[in-house]
Amino acid sequence: MKKFSIAAIAGVLALSGCADMSPTQRGTATGAGIGAGLGGIIGAATGGGGGGRALGGAAIGGAIGAVAGNIWSNRMENQKRAMEEATQGTGVQVSQTADNRLKLEIPSDISFDTGRADIKPEMRPVLDRFAATLVENPATTVTIVGHTDNTGSDAINDPLSLQRASRTRDYLSSRGVAANRFSIQGRGSHEPLVANTSDANRARNRRVEIFVAEQQAAAPQQAPAGYAPGNYPPPPPQRY
Repeated sequence: MKKFSIAAIAGVLALSGCADMSPTQRGTATGAGIGAGLGGIIGAATGGGGGGRALGGAAIGGAIGAVAGNIWSNRMENQKRAMEEATQGTGVQVSQTADNRLKLEIPSDISFDTGRADIKPEMRPVLDRFAATLVENPATTVTIVGHTDNTGSDAINDPLSLQRASRTRDYLSSRGVAANRFSIQGRGSHEPLVANTSDANRARNRRVEIFVAEQQAAAPQQAPAGYAPGNYPPPPPQRY
């Protein structure tokens, strides 16, 4: 247990300062804390070295986590505001997630009919504006998750939910967003927002969720002391 306690402490220390941080700093710190915990566990579990190995693993994991953490930049904030304005009165929910992603939750009344993956006309203006914000912020990646209600079997709902995500991606790509920025998922009826006990509840569960993430850029490596651009080390002495 002592081996793992060092990793746990490293993770807590990385996260403890989050309360007073900006959203950008919180994203990096959260990633660093998760990375430190994972790195410490790996270091402790891979043989001898005890606490030293765990601490080293935590340091390496923290560095990896800091790179992998999402940031909430001014571009992300501007994108959120633009989508809030574009979706007023549509029922689309726009929010910032705990891990600093922009989330759009698009309900069924403007997205998809029961058993269908065709994008409704009411959804197109929302996606048009959303595509424009993605073009303005090309550093982001986009995850689209399709959901269904519990009408029908998993054999029908699972591929249907993936098809809804795919159709949404294709529409955004047709508006100028590079296809390699997207990943899509279909969750079928397995993640309902509410119990599927009424038509209104089933309509809420029949939705598409879109997540936009901007990752923390890797910090530039520090040059060795005494080095400067163009200042190369002297060649080794010749021996005759």
